[in-house]
Amino acid sequence: MAGIYIHIPFCKKACTYCDFHFSTTFEKYRVALVKSLCVELVARKDTLANQSISTIYFGGGTPSLLTEEELTLILSTVRDNFAVQEEVEVTLEANPDDIDLSKVNVWVKAGVNRLSIGLQSFHSDSLIWMNRAHTVAQSVACIPIAQQAGIQDISIDLIYGLPNMSNEVWREEIRTALQLGVQHISAYCLTVEPNTVLSAWVKKEKIQPASNELQNEHFTILQEELLTAGFEHYEISNFALPNFISKHNSSYWKGAIYLGVGPSAHSYDGKYRSWNVANNQRYIQGIENKQPEFDFELLTKENQFNELLLTGLRAKWGVSLVQLGAILPLDKSFLQQLEHLEKKGWVVCKENTLYLTQEGKSWADKIAQDLFA
Repeated sequence: MAGIYIHIPFCKKACTYCDFHFSTTFEKYRVALVKSLCVELVARKDTLANQSISTIYFGGGTPSLLTEEELTLILSTVRDNFAVQEEVEVTLEANPDDIDLSKVNVWVKAGVNRLSIGLQSFHSDSLIWMNRAHTVAQSVACIPIAQQAGIQDISIDLIYGLPNMSNEVWREEIRTALQLGVQHISAYCLTVEPNTVLSAWVKKEKIQPASNELQNEHFTILQEELLTAGFEHYEISNFALPNFISKHNSSYWKGAIYLGVGPSAHSYDGKYRSWNVANNQRYIQGIENKQPEFDFELLTKENQFNELLLTGLRAKWGVSLVQLGAILPLDKSFLQQLEHLEKKGWVVCKENTLYLTQEGKSWADKIAQDLFA
């Protein structure tokens, strides 16, 4: 089984924290870009010739800005050129201000059966600070609208660790989300990424980022609230009710192969990683000239070992020491570091599979780095 990721680099506004590839001036070339996406899908169909497609994911950017014709064209191109499973999971990332009943009905008709909604916050001050295009009222209203249209698998994004965000405010954010009856919550700690507005603010000392201590307190509150509500913490940033784990994102953490199309999109075939140019005009020109612009790398044994370790540890399925050892021998240094982490109570090993403990989840990246080849 394999997945297809489709990158839609359209956005109304630039969020202060975002370092994804997007454009707010896309109207003059949106037709050409959507056409190029479809041409790329056809051109690369042989890369998944022996695979059945179990997931299709529209990410961005803001895929909810696609018109009915654009969305239908892209999904039709996928279905015409790939072996798509009948029960395929089709996820569309959407912003609350794009959600109304007629539009969601269009998405459902086209084949979308899962929404990932970028709410981020239920507080006006936070939304304004993040330069989001939607209001709190739209955040609250969009969930029942999607449910009314028949979407029964709804994920929302929340951000914690904002400057001056108190524990009480964060707890209130989570409880508001739970009251809306969503099935999946992705919660991310605010990160200062290079070349963002947020990064410039920090450099100019206009804001003081939240301390690591406060971020960890928010993470603990997140786990407490969602586990109590019956959600499973199946990946560091992701929580789901039973039977609502994201199939597409889980495939990344399990090392499944996938095809990524669109500017900046990444692909993985088990041996190679490739990524398209992160420039819309150059992407379109490359497709039109039949000389697509992309880079790729052959994963070394060390790369394979480290990626399996990093992604496996983040998820509930853990990482198999047998699989790691089949890539590279588990040397004395690795085993000593593993013993040290077990004594600290950050990891546990059961039946040759390594898992993070509840405490260890707060230190996932550091633990992986300590064990890297």
